Amino acid sequence: MKYAYFPGCSLHSTGVEYDISSKIVAEKLGIELKELPDWNCCGATVGHTSGKLLGLALPGRNLAIAEKEGLDVMAPCASCYSRMKAAEVAAKTNEETRAKMVEIMEMDYQGKVGAKSALDVFIKDAGLNNVKAMVARPLNGMKVACYYGCLLVKPLETGCDDAENPMLMDNLINTLGGEAVDWPFKTECCGGSLAVPRTKIVLKLVNDILSMAEANGAEAIATACPLCMVNLDMRQQEINQHAGTNHHMPIFYFTELMAIAFGEPTAKVGAAKHFNSTAEVLAKYNLR
Repeated sequence: MKYAYFPGCSLHSTGVEYDISSKIVAEKLGIELKELPDWNCCGATVGHTSGKLLGLALPGRNLAIAEKEGLDVMAPCASCYSRMKAAEVAAKTNEETRAKMVEIMEMDYQGKVGAKSALDVFIKDAGLNNVKAMVARPLNGMKVACYYGCLLVKPLETGCDDAENPMLMDNLINTLGGEAVDWPFKTECCGGSLAVPRTKIVLKLVNDILSMAEANGAEAIATACPLCMVNLDMRQQEINQHAGTNHHMPIFYFTELMAIAFGEPTAKVGAAKHFNSTAEVLAKYNLR
């Protein structure tokens, strides 16, 4: 299997652990990732608010480049995936919109290739049986709350397996030998890009998510979104100071847990770089 790889603005910077672990997992599963040439920002933060067509043309240009390569695009970032999927759906379902996108992009896109999330590629396409065959160091019952956030389940027509109660990541964690906890906040919004202009809102939302995960017995949270990772991981100390809580929840990219279960050292996959230490929970399950 081969995919065009779209790192977006975050996987080469704040989400570098996601980039590292995704490439390790791809190699282990025999998946070739070819970085998309001359890619541009998907416009997640401003494109779709500055104008609907611009918000489709920005991600659409990346799809047009991938179409020339004859490859579907793997976009690990949930925001990038959501914007690209929206552009794909718009182009495939509305010829007038597609024609306007092509005019803005000055590139043709026929909708012959599309966007896939990292969950799609590493779970649906690779298959859980193949994932299970690669497990060299099981998670040994680690209790993990799978946090999808609000973007992976959209657009509703082509999002995750279930918009309200997705199970892709849960099934993966169980396959890796962990225990995916049952909790009701797996698709709640963390506040996303409101982190700077509306910090107090984000602190409340993240506090609610962390508290619910803890209340349901989670020892760690797995996510598939760089912005969710930043909010959940970086803001715990600030929340503790403002709300009098005592959050010290380890946050992982799901690909980090995959790579660790596949036998890779923790330091190599990036899990030692997080704001909240992952060392204690990994040591508890002999996963250092």
